[in-house]
Amino acid sequence: MAAPRRGKRTRYGESLLLGGPRHDGWPPDRQAQDPRQAPDPRQAPDPRQPRGARQVTDPRTPPPGLRGYPDPRGRPVQRGRPGPRGRPVRRPRRPGARAATALAGLVLVIGGAFAVFRALSGSTHTLTGGATTVPSTVRTTPPRTAADTAAALRASAPVRIIIPSLRVDAAVMRLARAADGSIQVPPLANHNLAGWYDRSITPGQDGTSIILGHVDSFTGPSVFYNIKDLTRGELVEVVRADGRTATFSVDGVQEVAKATFPSGMIYGNTRYPGLRLITCGGPFDTATRQYLDNIVVYTHLVG
Repeated sequence: MAAPRRGKRTRYGESLLLGGPRHDGWPPDRQAQDPRQAPDPRQAPDPRQPRGARQVTDPRTPPPGLRGYPDPRGRPVQRGRPGPRGRPVRRPRRPGARAATALAGLVLVIGGAFAVFRALSGSTHTLTGGATTVPSTVRTTPPRTAADTAAALRASAPVRIIIPSLRVDAAVMRLARAADGSIQVPPLANHNLAGWYDRSITPGQDGTSIILGHVDSFTGPSVFYNIKDLTRGELVEVVRADGRTATFSVDGVQEVAKATFPSGMIYGNTRYPGLRLITCGGPFDTATRQYLDNIVVYTHLVG
């Protein structure tokens, strides 16, 4: 005889055999008798048979107790049928199954928290405030340069930068070109350190001098954190190796996208002594852990 097909459990512990008679609940004596099964010898004898006649049991039908009912001979009760008094028989879970269930629950909790976080953030640009907040004085186009520039100075490397309105007073290191062709940057761990790109002219010469500085890191703000707040007419002082201080006046601040950074316009030499301060800012991409824009301060020499 083929093995009985497995079915769904009902709330009373019974199995609903696929393709078989409907079994709606407990107790079993209220259900329709399956014509394919032999009568239970514990039930009343069939009145259609002669009195005293021996009832014949189908040898293909399993004996009572093997379908989940209590077995008088002490055999274990099978899963899927109700036990005594209609209570379903449950097999104890193995330790491995419990661990797998707990792990699945933990994964669902973490996934749900991540989904909520993404839903609240709306995009990968999740950080707000600080360097991501750009004031309305910052433009997306270069500012107009004043005509009253001072006479150019001789070449001398910068050693220190001072911005009185921002209370910046930081050392300046020399920066070269990196292996990938980009400009090197100062060490991120040193918050009060700027860098002069040594392939640009020195501050005070005719042309464009470039000084870079970090905006911040995960440990706090850095030297150029507030340069986006500079406004036209504020001063930037650069102490040079020859002991002279080149003083520059701010023309304006521009925000440019790193993906379309106009290197020729920003790094290109001007006809007057100019200084460009560059840092990061604008939207922050948490996937790449980088700011998507640069903040550029334009200045010209006044003394």
